[in-house]
Amino acid sequence: MTASPDLSTPATATPATPGLLRSVFRRHAAGVAVITAHGTRPAGFTATSLTSVAAEPPLVSFGVGTGSSSWPVLAEAEHVGVHILGEHQQDLAATFARSGADRFASPTRWHRGPHGVPLLEGVLAWMVCRVVARVPAGDHRLVLAEAVVGDPSGAGRPLLYHQGRFNALRD
Repeated sequence: MTASPDLSTPATATPATPGLLRSVFRRHAAGVAVITAHGTRPAGFTATSLTSVAAEPPLVSFGVGTGSSSWPVLAEAEHVGVHILGEHQQDLAATFARSGADRFASPTRWHRGPHGVPLLEGVLAWMVCRVVARVPAGDHRLVLAEAVVGDPSGAGRPLLYHQGRFNALRD
């Protein structure tokens, strides 16, 4: 009888590093959202980590780096805005992903919504959520938030992020 090769660790396996994690997740297509909050100033960032956690109560989660310019506002915010971007909003996604950008300056269109949360205009859907927990996770915080109010009526198709680029859904 011939021994079968050990397939538990293929020859191409790479030790776990931040680079490995980035490389693996470049292959994972994710929806694109923008998270906003208001403190002494409006803040926001592009997120591909948005997840539906539970329907009852309606909970979502997202990750935010503690070194990001948005973190000081998000660390104190009682409410956040969650915006699902459409494929027509690649520029908006890039603006909120860019470090040092004035994300709320023109051409960004927004207004203050419930609980003072900055709401972006023209998105596919949005929710205002009450922050219920901030869980330490390495150099990030995993934020859990309960939906309070929202609007899913925007028109269009979702924006995706894959292989380091914003993409449209293909049929």
